Amino acid sequence: MVATGAAYGWFDELFPDLAEAYCITLVEGIAPEELVRRLGGADGTASTEWTESTGVSGLADAAFALLEESGDREQLLAMTRVGAWTLLIEPNGYLGVSEDRALPASVGTRWVSHFVNINGVDSFVWAEDGGLRLAFEPTFCESRWGSDPDGSLDAMRAAGFDFAPDPPDDYAPGLACFALAEHLTGVVLTEDLLRDGAFRCGRAPIR
Repeated sequence: MVATGAAYGWFDELFPDLAEAYCITLVEGIAPEELVRRLGGADGTASTEWTESTGVSGLADAAFALLEESGDREQLLAMTRVGAWTLLIEPNGYLGVSEDRALPASVGTRWVSHFVNINGVDSFVWAEDGGLRLAFEPTFCESRWGSDPDGSLDAMRAAGFDFAPDPPDDYAPGLACFALAEHLTGVVLTEDLLRDGAFRCGRAPIR
């Protein structure tokens, strides 16, 4: 049974600061330390206060602080293990959906990432072993690219993506991204994980 975006309705309600602008990435079999290295960063943020974080509360403020401190040159990376996967959260970030960063970082693994910002710009990327399987803008999901752009259409529809030219007013492509990511990875993100999970924070250069 494919998850639906409606099952993730709690995200906007419980984590409004993060929900305004974020990139969420799931990477299989890669530890946080290796993930930071692949993205060109270094362990530990400039402030040792954010080396470890319980839950995502406050991470948006920390990300903005790091951007200001670094002159918009570094992005906060918050990571935790979920079974065999590493969950990477970038408040106000986008490295996970940047194909020039994600594709090289996905060598030897599966990489599923989705992004939205406060201006309504959004993106979904599925990569495997350095190759792009599927990418699209969730708001305009009728246009897709990659080596398998149509292989997940049934899952996309079940997740809540609407391919009609004029979707309904309550259309929520951002939530549908959570459900599609769950379908592709088997990882269920929960409010408990985001509220109470032990996150290790690092940073990576913005190029």
